[in-house]
Amino acid sequence: MKIIEKKKALQKKFKKAKTIFIVAHKDLDLDALGSSIGIYSVLEKMKKNCFLIIDDKRNEAGVSKVLQELDGCLNIISSQMIQDYLYPRMKKNLLLILDTNKKELLQSEEILDFFEIEQRVILDHHDKGKTSIETGLELIDPEVSSTCEMVAAFIENYQIQIDPYYSTLVLAGIVLDTNNFTLKTTEDTYYAAYFLANQGASSKKVQYLLKQDLKEYIERQKLLLNVKIFDKTIAISKGGAYTIYRREDLAKVADTLLFFNDIETAFVIGKVSEKTIGISGRSLGKLNVGKILSSFNGGGDENGGAARIEKSTITKVEASLEKLLKEMERE
Repeated sequence: MKIIEKKKALQKKFKKAKTIFIVAHKDLDLDALGSSIGIYSVLEKMKKNCFLIIDDKRNEAGVSKVLQELDGCLNIISSQMIQDYLYPRMKKNLLLILDTNKKELLQSEEILDFFEIEQRVILDHHDKGKTSIETGLELIDPEVSSTCEMVAAFIENYQIQIDPYYSTLVLAGIVLDTNNFTLKTTEDTYYAAYFLANQGASSKKVQYLLKQDLKEYIERQKLLLNVKIFDKTIAISKGGAYTIYRREDLAKVADTLLFFNDIETAFVIGKVSEKTIGISGRSLGKLNVGKILSSFNGGGDENGGAARIEKSTITKVEASLEKLLKEMERE
């Protein structure tokens, strides 16, 4: 695992830094938040001054629960507040980017302006793309299930005991990104879960954080009524022209589609705002959905990915996706 292979280089970065800012992607999920808080807790034990950068105004249910429960326990700031918390000697500041490597997916692209390339570190499990951020150190490992799995290995390697609640959040991120250990799961993933359980992680608490709203669940199931099968193994579902979905709703439906016979890859298309179309993709490995969605300025890895398309329509995005899939079929 990259985070272990580059342990010394990472230690050197942490040792030099006085203040460390942690940021993940927009629309936080439990992998992004769990990994951020997990590494935050380790850095605090190293006596580092840490800040979590969160600009999101709306959060999915699990993330909202965590932020409410930890209200006042963490140093959380917006990107507009960075200037106020920078260490006076600029080279003593470090930016730690988690669960993404694309600049447009950050909470705010302007964050990068405060840090030179050598002051940036990435921990991520998604493939790189054209808009990947330049850094002084990158630990990008697409073979790993989740960024939380990487952080679990980091915690174990440093032989640090973290609070059971924080261990639970790291475990929740692994459970989320593996869809309850059904996708991209290796012996290392199971070991990470075992290690976190030994740290006090609660599987009951994980299930609580992943609980779904019944009305939202029913609304998501409507997406399954509008599914097209492409090339016998690819399912493409699309939402209504006037319905706005949350990003995680599209992802959960894509996860569900993989449980049906013969379906190897799934894409779900829907509006995520009045002027933005979202695509979520999932795959059992036959097609690299992250690479496919990079054509829509999105990203991910071979098993999962997402993209946001501004000023378009569901019909146009669907047509572009099908055209791309046909081109790939002819290659």
